[in-house]
Amino acid sequence: MLLFYNCFIRIYRILIFIAAFFNEKAKLWQDGRKNSNITKLDQSIWFHFASLGEFEQGRPVLEKMRELKPSQPIVITFFSPSGYEVRKNTPLADYVYYLPLDTNRNASKFIEAINPTVAIFTKYEYWYHYFNQLNQRQIPLYMISAIFRPNQAFFKWYGLLYRKMLTFVTRLFVQDEQSSQLLQNVGISNVTISGDTRFDRVWANAQAPKQLPIIEQFKSNSRVFIGGSTWPEDEQLIARIVPLYPDWKFIIAPHEITEDKIAKLLSLLPADQTIRLSQVKDISNPISDFRVLIIDNIGMLSSLYQYGEVAFIGGGFGAGIHNTLEAAAFGLPVIIGPKYQKFREARDIISMQLGFSINNFEELKPIVHKLITDNAYRIETGKNIKAYVEKNTGATDTIIKAIA
Repeated sequence: MLLFYNCFIRIYRILIFIAAFFNEKAKLWQDGRKNSNITKLDQSIWFHFASLGEFEQGRPVLEKMRELKPSQPIVITFFSPSGYEVRKNTPLADYVYYLPLDTNRNASKFIEAINPTVAIFTKYEYWYHYFNQLNQRQIPLYMISAIFRPNQAFFKWYGLLYRKMLTFVTRLFVQDEQSSQLLQNVGISNVTISGDTRFDRVWANAQAPKQLPIIEQFKSNSRVFIGGSTWPEDEQLIARIVPLYPDWKFIIAPHEITEDKIAKLLSLLPADQTIRLSQVKDISNPISDFRVLIIDNIGMLSSLYQYGEVAFIGGGFGAGIHNTLEAAAFGLPVIIGPKYQKFREARDIISMQLGFSINNFEELKPIVHKLITDNAYRIETGKNIKAYVEKNTGATDTIIKAIA
């Protein structure tokens, strides 16, 4: 199995090399690793995140470790450009790198260089050689906010190598009982049900959100429908809602803000009522005159939800939904596409009827109508979804007590 794993890693590198000629993210992935000079350290605390979402998920633990160990250097690695490029200058770390590709040589060199006293990985990312090198050097490795499903390779007949990786982990902090039981079934007992640190992150953000005066001006005295991390399939549905409720305003924050994606979104919306955030400085009339605002930058979404009443969270028609908890922490009922089963919090809020999953516009229309026209129902639903978030906080304290 290890031979196949090593072959896959090499094939992946070749595919990235080819893709880099015509794909910007692949080029960033490749060039970032090529140009990464690793500083040699006497010791460090190592956090690894797959991407930006996992960074935000593990951030409460990162912040707490920074507070508890102020003199110890913190190293952060990312697998994806979408994490590294946004957080490469974060003040929460002393060094931020792309994770070198998982070969035995790379893992050995990297760990020797940063010399971690502890390694903390968030949710996903199981890399055999890194885990093995940490285990051989007796460096504690913790997986936080982990979640497991029966269809994963760990629990299949061909998953021997994946199960071996789990034995290298000092302790797995999992989100739910199902994950714990699945691990117990394959002989992994070093497990703690801690919950999900994302609840702590979004709850803290909602208690003291960054104020956005330009959004306050746009909202004025109107109620606002927010589309967060939307993809084209989501935007086509939201665009059909816009003309139905002229008294409401709409904020759409696309997941990808390339010019061609923004142009396609603009083509779906009324031109005389729509403004891009980047163009506000170029207009003479007040931003409050517009009904639709497109957020064509990165980093505002988690604070945007404080200005909304209802949220449509994107990604549910593709690989899976984006972060529903950011909106829920502000008390916004959420609407999502059909692909949400991988996310425990989404399953919870759907089963509790605090959120709504739709497959098409015919299903979306009555849900939006109910939320927009029935104020008492919307407010009660928002209050309950906010209470759900608060009830599930506390994972960070559980993890820190065990690690620190």
